Amino acid sequence: MAALGWLTPRRRSATARSVLAGEAAAEAARKSSLEAESAVEAEPERAEPEEPEFPVVGDERAAAFFDLDNTVMQGAALFHFGRGLYKRKFFERRELTRFAWQQAWFRLAGVEDPEHMQDARDSALSIVKGHRVSELMSIGEEIYDEYMADRIWPGTRALAQAHLDAGQRVWLVTAAPVETATIIARRLGLTGALGTVAESVDGVYTGRLVGEPLHGPAKAEAVRALAAAEGLDLARCAAYSDSHNDIPMLSLVGHPYAINPDTKLRKHARARDWRLRDYRTGRKAAKVGIPAAAGVGALAGGTAAAVALHRRRR
Repeated sequence: MAALGWLTPRRRSATARSVLAGEAAAEAARKSSLEAESAVEAEPERAEPEEPEFPVVGDERAAAFFDLDNTVMQGAALFHFGRGLYKRKFFERRELTRFAWQQAWFRLAGVEDPEHMQDARDSALSIVKGHRVSELMSIGEEIYDEYMADRIWPGTRALAQAHLDAGQRVWLVTAAPVETATIIARRLGLTGALGTVAESVDGVYTGRLVGEPLHGPAKAEAVRALAAAEGLDLARCAAYSDSHNDIPMLSLVGHPYAINPDTKLRKHARARDWRLRDYRTGRKAAKVGIPAAAGVGALAGGTAAAVALHRRRR
């Protein structure tokens, strides 16, 4: 991606930077998705015995948007990526200690702390500065196998598969680097990913961002931009997240879901009758106001059983 310049708070408002980050993420996601589609042969259509109420089979104007950290995957992708880079001697032990602390905080608190996230972002940018994008993509494939593959929540994976089986597109939407997010999306068989776009010139990272991290309002802007470009009807789309920071994104769609929600999001979801799933413990996942058998099946029965239950009753 060509350099767009380093935007500072003094030169652009927070809203303007959020819009820029969202549009950059959407552009990167569409490009990676088109490349993936051209490389994979179309799969034969699978006959469905009966059409589920939701997601609606064959609705090409509907799509699903999934937050990544603590929604699709346990922990934060950026921290797992940092562990992999440390193993490859990209930085010193003291920086690994910082990554380890941030990861421990994230897992114990179950929420995104802005200070920790910014610290992690700044560390990652300084680490990758001067490295080629292609080099980090190749390493990212290895890191996924080492640290991320076993941390995917089966329940959330089943929800994503239900949308795919209905013929809908499924996108990750995350503050993690778009390159990392794209690798995870491809490994999970998803359509693509919206992620934070790091500036690069001639394929080399500059150590700066395009706009700002894809976090909070910027995620909503990215989803809005992608929906406009892809001809999606947001009222027919679904979004999934664990964090109250993603309420702007969840509020954009007609089918918002709180997954492994933090306290603020759980309260917000209940007040608005949003659906809720919790895969973190053995307690039953609850769909607000409706029996939770689907959520329990996704956790205990694996992907296949979860998809069937997901379709049977929403």
